[in-house]
Amino acid sequence: MAPPVLKLLDGQPIPQLAFGTGTALYGSDASLPVRRALAEGFVHIDTAQMYKNESSVGDALAACGIPRAQLFVTTKLDKLAPGESVADSLKGSLKKLQLQYVDLWLVHSPIPFEAAGVLEEVWRGMEACKELGLAKSIGVSNFRPKDLERVLAVAKEKPVVNQIEFHPYVQKQLTPLLALMKQHGILVESFGGLIPLTRATSGPVTPLLQSLAKKYGKTETQVLMGWLRAKGGVAVTTTSKEERLREYLGAFDVALTPEEVAEIDQAGAGLHFRHFQKHMEGF
Repeated sequence: MAPPVLKLLDGQPIPQLAFGTGTALYGSDASLPVRRALAEGFVHIDTAQMYKNESSVGDALAACGIPRAQLFVTTKLDKLAPGESVADSLKGSLKKLQLQYVDLWLVHSPIPFEAAGVLEEVWRGMEACKELGLAKSIGVSNFRPKDLERVLAVAKEKPVVNQIEFHPYVQKQLTPLLALMKQHGILVESFGGLIPLTRATSGPVTPLLQSLAKKYGKTETQVLMGWLRAKGGVAVTTTSKEERLREYLGAFDVALTPEEVAEIDQAGAGLHFRHFQKHMEGF
């Protein structure tokens, strides 16, 4: 089943599943993994300046033979050189990606821009990128409530997504952030969504995933991705194995009941475990 397509706050479509080029692909040639993902049916590719592999992602996009209009490409702003504008930075990424525009352009982290007035000015630069047609949509990543509030106070265009570590073991702590995002129509985009199966394997969610996998004739990974789907956000994941790509794509016919989603929520609340972005701890 092809991943569903969601509608962003600005009306643009976004595929609910993305192939990410961070983590294991950080700083490495991502062309082959991206080509494999595209060949298996992924159309949403997520990269970033920080990952130092935009050029190889661009090579894969150029060689894939899929019309540009059928692809969805995300990249993220890292830091700005002295005198560099946000638009200049994106133009550098576009050159590496061999694209005229990206579908989604994110501020990767608020941390480099925390000084008074800087984050607000960066957001104005993000809006300028959209006005120039360099990005169809703009958003943020790893933003806490206080960071979002700073942007929302000056925004002509609200962020359409906040890409964060999101899984059952951080959902409870993220309650204030998720509530603020919901209030403003900002979509949650999850990275690290499979951490309960990769980093916290003995946690309280594991037995429940095992039971539901048996019930639905699916893998535990597919059930956990079914939970992410039920939360209404976008899942960003990665792998170097073709069979895992097919497993991810096969997760979208898992329709958990509201009661099963609530069970996973409750089990997840029994453990707090964060693997990435420790600045998100405690807000």
